[in-house]
Amino acid sequence: MGSILNPYVSFDGNAREAMEFYQSVLGGELKVMTFGESGMSGPGADQVMHAQLTSEAGYTIMASDMPPGMEHKPGQNISISISGDDGDRLRGYWEALSDGAEVTMPLEKQMWGDEFGALVDRFGVNWMVDITDK
Repeated sequence: MGSILNPYVSFDGNAREAMEFYQSVLGGELKVMTFGESGMSGPGADQVMHAQLTSEAGYTIMASDMPPGMEHKPGQNISISISGDDGDRLRGYWEALSDGAEVTMPLEKQMWGDEFGALVDRFGVNWMVDITDK
């Protein structure tokens, strides 16, 4: 697989509606996982933890609802996501992007099995790196 670069959009509770709309526009396959499916219970369990739309034209859009307790900031709700299974390459990107950045989540193993990290680079751009668990 190597790696892919795509937008990742955060929503304030309407990620499923937005992604279904994008699917109606772009076509393709939509996969949605809720917070509840990852083990969370209570308020917000039915909200989207991760959604991915892969269009027939090759476009990929990823999205989620903001987790409970995190503030949704319109205008700052879009990140660039780099993901794939080439761990050495992706860790290299992470190291380079980290120079002068604010790391908001260290690149480390997550509950879903992947290595994941997030940062705001020195230019104010939000980045996420996800190294898939093979």
